[in-house]
Amino acid sequence: MFPFDQSVAWTPRPEDVAETNLARFWTRLGLASYAELQAWALADVGRFWDAALADLGIEFATPYTQILDMSAGIERPVWCVGGRMNVTHNCLDRYAGTATWAQDAIRYEREEGGTERITYAELHARVGAFAAALRAQGIGPGEAVGILMPMTPEIVVAVLGVVRMGGVVLPLFSGYGAEAVRQRLDDGGAVALVTSDGLPRRGRALPLKETADAALADLPGVRLVVVHERMGARLEPPAPMMPGRDVWWRDFVTEGDDTHAHDTAAEDRALLLYTSGTTGAPKGVIHTHAGFPLKAAQDMRHAMDVRPGDVVWWMSDMGWMMGPWLVFGSLLCGATMVLFDGAPDAGADGQDDPGRTWQIAADHGVTLLGLSPSLVRALMPRGTEPVHAHDLSRIRACGSTGSPWDPESWRWLFETVLNSEKPILNYSGGTEISGGIVCGTLVEPVKPCGFPGPVVGMDAEVVGDDGQPVREAVGELVIRQPWIGMARGFHDGPAPGSGERRYHASYWAQRPGVWTHGDFAAVDADGQWFILGRSDDTIKVAGKRLGPAEVEAVLNGNPAVAESAAIGVPDRVKGEAVVALVVLAPHLTATETLRDHLRDTLVSALGKALAPRAVLFTAALPKTRNGKIMRRVARAAYLGEDIGNVVALESESAVEAVRNAE
Repeated sequence: MFPFDQSVAWTPRPEDVAETNLARFWTRLGLASYAELQAWALADVGRFWDAALADLGIEFATPYTQILDMSAGIERPVWCVGGRMNVTHNCLDRYAGTATWAQDAIRYEREEGGTERITYAELHARVGAFAAALRAQGIGPGEAVGILMPMTPEIVVAVLGVVRMGGVVLPLFSGYGAEAVRQRLDDGGAVALVTSDGLPRRGRALPLKETADAALADLPGVRLVVVHERMGARLEPPAPMMPGRDVWWRDFVTEGDDTHAHDTAAEDRALLLYTSGTTGAPKGVIHTHAGFPLKAAQDMRHAMDVRPGDVVWWMSDMGWMMGPWLVFGSLLCGATMVLFDGAPDAGADGQDDPGRTWQIAADHGVTLLGLSPSLVRALMPRGTEPVHAHDLSRIRACGSTGSPWDPESWRWLFETVLNSEKPILNYSGGTEISGGIVCGTLVEPVKPCGFPGPVVGMDAEVVGDDGQPVREAVGELVIRQPWIGMARGFHDGPAPGSGERRYHASYWAQRPGVWTHGDFAAVDADGQWFILGRSDDTIKVAGKRLGPAEVEAVLNGNPAVAESAAIGVPDRVKGEAVVALVVLAPHLTATETLRDHLRDTLVSALGKALAPRAVLFTAALPKTRNGKIMRRVARAAYLGEDIGNVVALESESAVEAVRNAE
């Protein structure tokens, strides 16, 4: 049933396992192995998270009296009861007087070249000044501030500055159009926005402030706009400024200081993270000081073995959860984060440079490199020379998230970048999780495209229609106990009570008392996990459930295929049938011979019962702006139906491409 290589690709050496954060953790607890730690964690999740926070060195201004209160039910747990803690204290202040204080917190590279390094001490000063400036403008605790910027040091200062003064950060994807920005700012009740004049992209200066202004045209509640001058004279025409509302960053942030972080409760809101909105209006996911940041750090420290002094570069945007994840996780682990605000295959001159990603990783000494399978698929055709031209020996592991792997791309990264000697830490979870449900580790064997299992502390399972665990069969991914990063619900927006209703309907209604994540997954005979796509994308052929990733992995393994999407369409006999939409590699022409070959490959891998009704060639696939394929939109376009809410769609031309697929 698995269209993946079932052999183990990487196994850790015992002497290396003994040096990991995880091994040190279970040894301190008096346990003998990772399996014992997992069992210990799930026997009492409150006890586990109490130990995990101690392992992270988290400090509370007022200690909590109880780690977990479930008196209101599993759907509404309260963490760190009675505790008071502003997470920026743990990100910055607690390192004062230690070696970390003088260490780089940020290493930043501009697309056009040039770098900047900022130490923990310097970041602390900048964040304090920004928090003080917000307070001076009357922005207070509990108020939401939107962030619409490229990945520069200023975006980190803004995120931490808002949280430090007790506010709520509302990050926005820098590639969104005006309506997507407006919708989120309006729903979140933002009172201020921090943005940039523009952003670089392949040698060009793209306007960003204009997008912000269009979004704010009918949002009088946003009373302050702080504008960072990222592009300056390169931007034509210059960014427009509205007197009385807009202020340049350089004039806004002065020598003021906010020495102490605002006194916040551990469960006070810190982040409002919006999902992509691919199935209806976007949902504002509520996270707290003792929620998202601590789960992000625990994933980094335990699953990915990030240690003080490590250098982490996870290619992301602050509007995708991996942006805040990188900021909070790296700082809470005492590591250095790398920021880059350009295209991953663009040179400093704006021209094509397939080695730029590897150059950045080498120059900044990256130890954990996070990227997406889609980026790997884009770089693979460029060959191995751009990789081998750079010294990547400091990389200890690659992380990956965002979309499913296919075996060929996974193997290319493992063999070409990691020399078949270091692991790929496949990572899957979501905005509502604050990180991962499942992830690779440095203490367990890894199979291509797979996950060794759940992140320690996550009581995840794969279940069938009857709610019972299944093995070697496709089932629903569920979580049976709470975790500290669990969403505290959805923001209500203009309609009181709407957030609670949507939150319950999204995760708790299908199986009362059990979190149903919405992914299909499977566990093989060796206990290796595989994520097979969103369950609302599931194809059910004559009663057999098929995850789209199973089909796509087979197709993407063919060198003629750049990417693909599998959708289920109505079938009078089977209920549903598979239609495969294929984007060919550059310079290749669609032929009937190739179509037949791809169909035969699918039949060979999946069986005749799951043979596709059609293999169609298309010029593009509908995607969100962070690169996730919108199968729901592809299906609607193929069937000629209403495509629904597409505010997150990267390009509407992809919809037309699917409609014209042949």
